[in-house]
Amino acid sequence: MNSYLQATKQWVKEELKRCVDFWVNNGFDRRHGGMYTCLDRKGQVFSTDKSVWMQGRAAWTFSRLCNQYGERAEWREVAESCLDFMEKHCVNHEAGNRMYFTVTEDGKPLRQRRYNFSEGFYAMANAEYYILTQNPENLKRARSAYDLIWDLNRGIIDDPTGLGPKTIPETRQLRGLGGPMIYLNLTAVMRKADPEREELYNKRSKQCVHDIFAYHRKKDMKCTLENVGLNGEFLSDVTEGRIVNPGHDIECAWFLMDEANRTGDKKLYKESEGIFLDAINAGWDNEYGGLLYFIDCLGKPPEAYEHDMKLWWPHNEILIAAIMAYRDTKDQVYLDWFKKTLDYCQQVFSDPEYGEWYGYLRRDGKPTQPPCKGSTFKGPFHLPRMLMAVDEVIDQIKAQG
Repeated sequence: MNSYLQATKQWVKEELKRCVDFWVNNGFDRRHGGMYTCLDRKGQVFSTDKSVWMQGRAAWTFSRLCNQYGERAEWREVAESCLDFMEKHCVNHEAGNRMYFTVTEDGKPLRQRRYNFSEGFYAMANAEYYILTQNPENLKRARSAYDLIWDLNRGIIDDPTGLGPKTIPETRQLRGLGGPMIYLNLTAVMRKADPEREELYNKRSKQCVHDIFAYHRKKDMKCTLENVGLNGEFLSDVTEGRIVNPGHDIECAWFLMDEANRTGDKKLYKESEGIFLDAINAGWDNEYGGLLYFIDCLGKPPEAYEHDMKLWWPHNEILIAAIMAYRDTKDQVYLDWFKKTLDYCQQVFSDPEYGEWYGYLRRDGKPTQPPCKGSTFKGPFHLPRMLMAVDEVIDQIKAQG
């Protein structure tokens, strides 16, 4: 076991260097600031439009690299550039400081979306950068965006963009799993950066956990639903109500494991294990390997065209959740899932020649053609976060003896 962990740790460090170098050398925009993320296999930019999500995610990643491994001027430069780019170009001051979804390479606004994940990654980035620099302005920005998301999601304020909900509320109102699970993770970052408001963060974490289990977790159905009615109703007669995103559920599981470890709640930890196991057992493709992107909880045809594709990020989440669960429980089932997933990822996602992982594979594990390493939704986040987490957890397992 020690030899396996040591070999894995060595691979992780090498893969992390390849990943970070790929983004610094190819994605970092030294002219306009921020990060290009639409990159092909070799790192050539195929679209200059910039994802606001990815500016925040990149700023978090490069701040986190400094906080975990020690500050490097190049890493800090990237983090600062992405934060500055967001501040100058990505905040819609005329709409209550809501943030854009995409902008041009020089920061002209392109698209505003109703979802508040841009604000979430902006808050997370500023909080992590504050841990690095102790610059009070970054903490102020993180707090403001964090509270804005809460007020929007709880209906305390109307959305100043005027976009309204996804569906006509008089016909159907939905709850999405992404809201509470992402906010739970954001809260963990905020708590670390901002102990002064720990009581508030603990209260909101508790509410997020409640919402996940009260509305989305369907233990009797062995699934965690992506969308439910306002009171957790199972909308069995529409595709949207039956969708399970196994990767999302597994990511949610390790967010919950983190919270359970923080509070010492063994029951919550066990329930989090259940979310992981139900998702991976239902979503793993026994014919070709890897995790399916979407499944229908009743076995009906999913509507999304990409439902049977293999995407990079769900496999990153399996690796984090599985190694964490093995660290905490020593249950062999989690180490087996970790090994199985890592073997699959090394075979089909990893690209040692050029660095980073392919983002989008067909069901059979072959990259879509022509292959890409980044997009509006893929940047330097899930993969480096996984590699940093696995590196850290392996050290913790070794320290346990």
